This record gives sequence, C-alpha cells and structure tokens, in this order.
Amino acid sequence: MEAKAMARHLRVTPMKARRVVDLVRGKDTVEALAILKFARQGASEPVYKIVASAVANARVKADREGLAFDEDSLYISEAYVDEGPTMKRFQPRAQGRAYRIDKRTSHVTVVVATKDEKGGN
Repeated sequence: MEAKAMARHLRVTPMKARRVVDLVRGKDTVEALAILKFARQGASEPVYKIVASAVANARVKADREGLAFDEDSLYISEAYVDEGPTMKRFQPRAQGRAYRIDKRTSHVTVVVATKDEKGGN
C-alpha cells in the first residue's frame, strides 16, 4: 500500500529543502520523524509535517480498504523536492539602482509504502 502527501508553494528554497529530504529518504517513518524532530535545519519542520501527513493518509487509506494498519511497517519510498514559483522583490540600492531579491518556493512530495510491498526492504 502506498500513500502520498504534498506541500506546494513552501517558502523554503529547494536547495535547503533537499538537504533535509535527503536525510530521511528510504528510512522507516518512525525513524524519519525522530530525525526530523531534532534536525537543526529550518526546513525540517515543514518536512516533518509532510511525512506525518503521509502516514495519516496511509492510515485513512488502510481503513477505507479494510486492511490492517501497522505504522512500524511503513517507510519512505519516495521523497523529492521540486522548484516552485519564484517571487521577485526589489530592494533600493545606492545611486538609484534596484537590487532584485528572489524568494524561492518549493514543492515537496513524500510517498510512504509498506515494506512487504517493495520486496522486504
């Protein structure tokens, strides 16, 4: 069984979000949530929420299909960060110039699956 969670237009640069997502890719969800809870990066809080949402989505999907749900058997099968739209802002500089500030956004996707489905990883 697979379940997916996405967060779009997240106000974290994709490069910083990828550093956090790389920490938990392929790990058990319980271990991944523990890692994200104590990670010092600013992007770890929204990624934590996305992983928790994917676990909740798996629970709802299992209830809907009438399957037994075991949170310990879930692992992060896919996790990736795509670049979202960039907000462009301008800051005044000396001698009438304007300096552009790019406020980047991210689209984060996390897919959790049961271990027995992928060959017992």
